[in-house]
Amino acid sequence: MSITLDGAALAARAADDLEEATAQEIIAWAAETFGDRLCMTSSMADALMVDLVSAVVPGLDVIFLDTGYHFAETIGTRDAVAASYDINLINVVPRRTVDEQDSELGPRLHGRDPGICCHLRKVEPLQRALEPYDAWLSGLRRDESATRRTTGVVEWNPRKKMVKVNPIARWTRADVDAYIDAHNVLVNPLQFDGYPSIGCAPCTRRVEPGADPRSGRWAGTGKTECGIHL
Repeated sequence: MSITLDGAALAARAADDLEEATAQEIIAWAAETFGDRLCMTSSMADALMVDLVSAVVPGLDVIFLDTGYHFAETIGTRDAVAASYDINLINVVPRRTVDEQDSELGPRLHGRDPGICCHLRKVEPLQRALEPYDAWLSGLRRDESATRRTTGVVEWNPRKKMVKVNPIARWTRADVDAYIDAHNVLVNPLQFDGYPSIGCAPCTRRVEPGADPRSGRWAGTGKTECGIHL
């Protein structure tokens, strides 16, 4: 089967078939369908997806986008996850270092044009990193924000021409917390310091308890997504 030609139909059929499946069953389907052409992306807000995936598909490639602007706690979580779970961590960096970007495009691009900064430091690096694969696993959930309420457990991404698999799309925050507690999952310490959604340090702010978890991302800019999930 050609993923390019038939991927949309495959994703639509799988989305219907797997809507009520467990996260583990969805991951197993992806591994059986795509083999070594499957990977996972992780922002290292926690290791929930890594915990799930490493149990079903040991040694899977897990892509982390090292933007150069991460909190120290996020880098520490990445290193702890790589050392603690049976995965193959792939650290992906942008074409320009932060200093090179500042020199070529001016300092604090993230404040002047966060869309361009995200494209250069997240979207383009991820596009390169995904080239060897036909599908990738993500930890998107429908309850995270209004823009994610229609997230399917399996989707076709026409821009990337890849199948995207979201095994915990139907999970709630309570489901996440329960799994983390039950399985002693590694969590980025910023989660306990008012950062329920963690991105790059210059563009992420603490949020008040009970507020939209993603309201601290690009606060005051009107931006809601970095672009890697579009």
